[in-house]
Amino acid sequence: MNLFRSEEHACTWSGFEPEMADRMLKPLAGWADIFSNDFFRQRGRPDYLSWTRSKDGQAAFAKLRADLS
Repeated sequence: MNLFRSEEHACTWSGFEPEMADRMLKPLAGWADIFSNDFFRQRGRPDYLSWTRSKDGQAAFAKLRADLS
């Protein structure tokens, strides 16, 4: 993940790929929302892998996918 000060700055980056422009989240708040999702917040659980397969884990993942689309 790369963070840029503006969309214009990102577009002038040497590694910029125009076909990926729709994947840019403009405000940092967008990234904060994504990483505040339970799918990320629960990573410290000792049973995290099995939790991701549980009803709650699957709901968190579904919400994450919905937020990204």
